[in-house]
Amino acid sequence: QVQLVESGGGLVQAGGSLRLSCAASGRTFSVYSMGWFRQAPGKEREFVARISWRDSSTHYADSVKGRFTISRHNAKNTLYLQMNSLKPEDTAVYYCTALGTAYWGQGTQVTVSS
Repeated sequence: QVQLVESGGGLVQAGGSLRLSCAASGRTFSVYSMGWFRQAPGKEREFVARISWRDSSTHYADSVKGRFTISRHNAKNTLYLQMNSLKPEDTAVYYCTALGTAYWGQGTQVTVSS
C-alpha cells in the first residue's frame, strides 16, 4: 500500500512558477516509476510527466516540455514538479501517481490567471 499526498498548488499569474510536491508513505517509494497527470474542468485526465525508478530518466508531454521539470528525492520519499512560465491553459487539478499501480494522490489545484 502506498499513500500519496500532493501539495504546492495555488493561484499564480501567467508567466509565474509553482513547485508541486508529492509525499509518499507506505511501501518503498524508490521502486516505483512516478508520474504527474492533470485534469482541467470538463476534460479528461492527461499525462504531464514521468520519471523512471531505474535511472530517473524523464519524459514530458509536448505541452509542458521545456517549462516543467519532474524530479524525485528517494531519501525523502518525495516527487516534485517544478512548473515555470505557467500559462492559463495549465490550470487544472494535478495528481501524482505510482505508474502501473492504482495509487493516486487526491490532487492539488493549480490556477493560472491571465
